[in-house]
Amino acid sequence: MKAIVQRVTRATVTVGEEQISSIGRGLCVLLGISVDDTQRDAEYMVRKILNLRLFEDESGRAWSKSVMDRDYEVLCVSQFTLQCILKGNKPDFHLAMPAELAQPFYNSILENMRSAYKPEHIKDGKFGALMQVHIQNDGPVTIELMSPTGPMDPKQLLKQEKQQQRKEKTRSKGPSESGREKGASRSRQDPNASSGAEGDVSSERET
Repeated sequence: MKAIVQRVTRATVTVGEEQISSIGRGLCVLLGISVDDTQRDAEYMVRKILNLRLFEDESGRAWSKSVMDRDYEVLCVSQFTLQCILKGNKPDFHLAMPAELAQPFYNSILENMRSAYKPEHIKDGKFGALMQVHIQNDGPVTIELMSPTGPMDPKQLLKQEKQQQRKEKTRSKGPSESGREKGASRSRQDPNASSGAEGDVSSERET
């Protein structure tokens, strides 16, 4: 699970011509649920979002208080595009949880937040709708969160896929061809490798 948490002075959600939700000072959270997320991921996100120390204390000391400490509001917006993986320049969203599963899961996260904090301070967008989210970022301050049990970073996934492809190509070439390529590669990298230059150097050092 991924979340983009922004400290805001105000934020609103509009669907069509209707403003359906708004907050004053607090946090606007864009939440992306992956196909592999569990209740453990949800609990981690709720705990982190509500306890992040992104606000100043009464004396003005920065990074001292959480949204709950300051009695501020939270606006959550479901954002499946956070689970994007790029294939060339085209976004792919197969890591996002399907909508029919994500909606009840997302609603349970909101209920957990309301149970842990003040229900009237937890606001929401409209799941699955085309929304206009207006955010007045304060700072700006933007924090990216990822649950520890969530899927691997897309860059790491892509790196693993490429490594696997290279392994498969090596297997398909067979051991003899692969060995010849490795030998040729070593020759290109070190032109003295077969000339006995290393032995010459060591003998010079001994004298």
